[in-house]
Amino acid sequence: MNAEPSSRRHHAGDNNSPRCRLLIADDQPYILEALAMLLRAEGYVVDAARSPALVLKYLEDTEYDALLIDLNYTRDTTSGGEGLQLLDTIRQGCGSNSERLPILVMTAWANVDLAVEAMRRGASDFVQKPWENARLLAIVKTQIDLYHAHRRTLLLEAENRILRAEGSAEFIATAPAMRSVLELMHRIGPSDANVLITGEHGTGKEVVAQTLHQLSLRAGKTLVAVNTGALPDGTFESELFGHVKGAFTDARADRIGRFELASGGTLFLDEIANIPLRQQAKLLRVIESGQLERVGSSVTRNVDVRMLSATNANLAEETAAGRFREDLFFRLNTVEIRLPPLRDRREDIPALAAHFLARYAARYRRPVEGFEAGALQQLLQYVWPGNVRELNHTMERAVLMARGTRIAASELGLHQSVRQGSSNLDDMSLEEVEAVLVRKALARNSGNVSHAAEALGLSRGALYRRMEKHGL
Repeated sequence: MNAEPSSRRHHAGDNNSPRCRLLIADDQPYILEALAMLLRAEGYVVDAARSPALVLKYLEDTEYDALLIDLNYTRDTTSGGEGLQLLDTIRQGCGSNSERLPILVMTAWANVDLAVEAMRRGASDFVQKPWENARLLAIVKTQIDLYHAHRRTLLLEAENRILRAEGSAEFIATAPAMRSVLELMHRIGPSDANVLITGEHGTGKEVVAQTLHQLSLRAGKTLVAVNTGALPDGTFESELFGHVKGAFTDARADRIGRFELASGGTLFLDEIANIPLRQQAKLLRVIESGQLERVGSSVTRNVDVRMLSATNANLAEETAAGRFREDLFFRLNTVEIRLPPLRDRREDIPALAAHFLARYAARYRRPVEGFEAGALQQLLQYVWPGNVRELNHTMERAVLMARGTRIAASELGLHQSVRQGSSNLDDMSLEEVEAVLVRKALARNSGNVSHAAEALGLSRGALYRRMEKHGL
């Protein structure tokens, strides 16, 4: 049994440390030994403390998944005052996630008033000594599962707040080609209709999804975004539907899937065409019924989500070719919003470029305020095979490269050979040549990643990695 806290920071319950870590506290050594033996037999990592001071010392250096603390530490004291004071200290900010950390209190002198007071001060549950092993273990497991679910939800909400702040600070669309898109978005935004967002890679499908969520009656709930193209086939069901402990080798705890996390809000599935055919039937069932079972469980759970999905593929062609289920296509495609490529909405380029410039100038604290005339002309002439996403990355790089307060044409890094279709590659590096070839392939195939990858002799995944590398 540990007598002193470890100086090494421990992150319990994450992928690098799958076993949950508990801190138990009591002034009686035999109580600590019995608790430690019981909990370790269940696979928990256990630290033990014999005083409130040592509990606080442990919490300074170590992160725990739950605490199990006695309310009495001084012999002949039965008021529970020491334990209640310790509870107050922890809840007031001792250690990481102190407000939500499960704290189970126990005492041999249990009474209703003391139990109520402990719960009022933030105890998660109350155990009377001598305890029943099965009940104590059940309480510990329940509280840890709730704690982990809450932390995952907080993380997801933080990620989505960042996504909204970065992507949809404003929806810039004044070009004539965008008028029908804006009208359709405002007409269907407040509804619960499933929407399929289509368009070339980088046209802003994610921003449309964020805007539709903000226009809906679900705006106060969570928007959960999932890149289905990045989900390995083996974890697809676990990621979307969740799993229970023991469902497979690495399932060491219950996990809530993205559908449940999005319940009451919006679920956005990007790269929907990349879902394997064998998984499409499972997705269809959940969309149609609003019900799912976590992997390894027979318990049916109800979910209520609005489905938004996006793809740069032609799903009608994919359906005709037998690579995408027709019934799933119709379920997702209650309304389709097709985004035009940036080359068809050039009127928006100056405003978009200025928006991205202001963002990155503030982020990197650079005194860049605008463009030289030649730079703006080059932005308008360029074909933008990577669309708005490429413009975004171009502005970030230009802000970092700018020598003065206005960006020059030479600082944009846009090669003339791509704009004019020439093959003047003599002065380029290998990486620059690769970027040119990728841009040309995208331009020739109207931004269709599958066709461009086939033309280059690459897989879709390999082309995506190169596009990300070159900011396309």
